[in-house]
Amino acid sequence: MNFGFAIESMVAVLLLLTILYCVRLNKQLQMLKADEQSLRATISELVTATEIAERAIGGLKQTVRECDETLGERLRNADGISSELARQIEAGEDIMRRMLGVVIAARQGDKPAPDPKAVVAAAHTFTERVLARASGRAA
Repeated sequence: MNFGFAIESMVAVLLLLTILYCVRLNKQLQMLKADEQSLRATISELVTATEIAERAIGGLKQTVRECDETLGERLRNADGISSELARQIEAGEDIMRRMLGVVIAARQGDKPAPDPKAVVAAAHTFTERVLARASGRAA
């Protein structure tokens, strides 16, 4: 009978060890489930953040398109203004060449030199006409 008691004691110890091992496994499984819930929450937050970032990128792309259109329009306007200014500068240089020719001819010829005030007044009148014509085109 002593031998039977040893076997029963051994079985009891093995059962106790099995129960303790099962308790330990249960705790690990509970921790794993808690980690799974935490991971699901993290993934959900990541998906939300990704969606927000995609919307923000879409908004930025739209803004870039609008800026590109606006910049293109401004560059076209600036090009037109630059061409008009170049034309006006050329006209001004032509006027200066003519005025210089008049002054040189007056100095070289027998004619008396023109009155400087009259030349300035004529140049002023001409400039006003050119500016009035240019502003009429721009408006």
